[in-house]
Amino acid sequence: MRKKVVLFALLAIAVAVALVGCGSSKKSSKSTSFVFASSADPVLLDPALVSDGESLRITNQIFQSLVGFKPGGSEVVPQLATSWKPSANALSWTFTLKTGVKFSDGTPFNAAAVCFNYDRWFNFPAALQNPAVSYYWNTVFVGFAHPASGGAGPDKSLYKSCTANGDSEVTLNLTRRSSSFISAIGLPNFGIASPTALKKYKADAGTVDSTGVFHPTGTFATRNPVGTGPYMLQSWEPAVKLVLVANPNYSGPKPAISKVVYRAIADNAARLQALQSGEVQGIDYVAPQDYSTVTKDSKLQLLKRPVSSIGYIGLNQAKPPMDKLLVRQAMAHAIDKAAVIKAIYGQTGEVANQFLPPSLFGYAKSGVPDYAYDPAQSKALLKQAGLTLPVTIDFWYPTDVSRSYMPDPQRIFQAFQSTLNNSGFKVVPHSAPWRPDYLGGTQSGKYQVYMLGWIADYYDPQDFLNVHFGSKTPLFGFDNPKLFAMLAKADAEPDPALRTADYQQASIEVMKFLPMVPYAWGSSALALNKNVLGYVPGPIGPVNEPWAALHYAK
Repeated sequence: MRKKVVLFALLAIAVAVALVGCGSSKKSSKSTSFVFASSADPVLLDPALVSDGESLRITNQIFQSLVGFKPGGSEVVPQLATSWKPSANALSWTFTLKTGVKFSDGTPFNAAAVCFNYDRWFNFPAALQNPAVSYYWNTVFVGFAHPASGGAGPDKSLYKSCTANGDSEVTLNLTRRSSSFISAIGLPNFGIASPTALKKYKADAGTVDSTGVFHPTGTFATRNPVGTGPYMLQSWEPAVKLVLVANPNYSGPKPAISKVVYRAIADNAARLQALQSGEVQGIDYVAPQDYSTVTKDSKLQLLKRPVSSIGYIGLNQAKPPMDKLLVRQAMAHAIDKAAVIKAIYGQTGEVANQFLPPSLFGYAKSGVPDYAYDPAQSKALLKQAGLTLPVTIDFWYPTDVSRSYMPDPQRIFQAFQSTLNNSGFKVVPHSAPWRPDYLGGTQSGKYQVYMLGWIADYYDPQDFLNVHFGSKTPLFGFDNPKLFAMLAKADAEPDPALRTADYQQASIEVMKFLPMVPYAWGSSALALNKNVLGYVPGPIGPVNEPWAALHYAK
């Protein structure tokens, strides 16, 4: 029934949108609309207040950061800044800005606008300092000018201040060295928004609920996100469609496709059927078992991304008995990674023995603790921890979503539940919709054990290790000054060889401490109509796959 409802809704949208894919090539070449389906709705359209790929996929089309990443790769390239250079001590970075750029509301982009945005983030009100809301500021820059109770203040912050040197030059001042800083500010989360729109549409107004979900009372994040990117928001009806149209004030080449319609279709089979019928021209997160179906269809094309994500079971140490290392080790021995990869991931996954994917520098080739699947060892460790078997755990998984690191959450959970129940645990299952409940619940520390993952934002070990384990976070509920210091040292190291060695040691240390159990390095694939050209998949995933270069074959 769910599938029929989804397809009926798609047919209704098709009447209103110029669709291609099942018509002649001549008709397709004249179309200026593109309909794309993924697995979930965005959460919000203010990039500073989201951390999920679906939200960032959209905001990446609306906003630009000072720097960006080369499509298909991880090389840092100019975006709103044309060049940049550090001071001698690398505590100040000066950026030369593009001139003549305007926001989509017609107001000018300049150095003052850059400082307005950075100072806005640094001065977030207490509610927005919640790590479940401003996740990337918390993990990249850490501190706030006026910290909420128990939060990190300016003494912990990487960001110090911003100085506008006229209209076309800006200096960002830091409190300490960071070798990953330039890559980090290329994240779409640090996209520069119109100061006029931020104030007019009350971007910071709203409340945060007990799960860490922000409910805006202003309309910036829902109806009026204003940036300098190639597209701007025309309309958004959650659970129905989101429509982007070309930004008339965009300073770059005019997009060949003037309208992009974004559809959320949670069911993998329904997404593929929508593509095959021509109701949509592109889908993301093709199910591994559907790869052959796509490649055998002469009207379709499959675009694979390289392996750049990690799937893991999070263990919240703020919720006993996950505070016991022996219990976390028992969890690691209680899951059969290889069986899950073989049964569910197919060509899209590899068994993970650490958090960093093998293609990333800092990956430890040796010295990583071995947690082989061993139910007897798991039971022995639980008894050694002084617990009576079976040990009851609350295990959460998301619904209505598919990710490269988690292509079928329910089946993966069921596999883990079976082996855990056979290894001294008693799993109590829980589930929640991906948007907004599940993400908010994990990031606010609500769940004891949960499934989650990470797709590279920028190809640096800092984005994996420091972001997750470099400071106190409700996600894992622990305080480990030794590990924090180790990761801070690795990020500050300017010598590439020494930095690689530092991160290798840190990767081993994480696996000894075991704040989570990594189980899969994953990749993903998109499927497009054969006549859709210009899409460049890359290791950073949907957050760095611009739609402005898309066009139809003539």
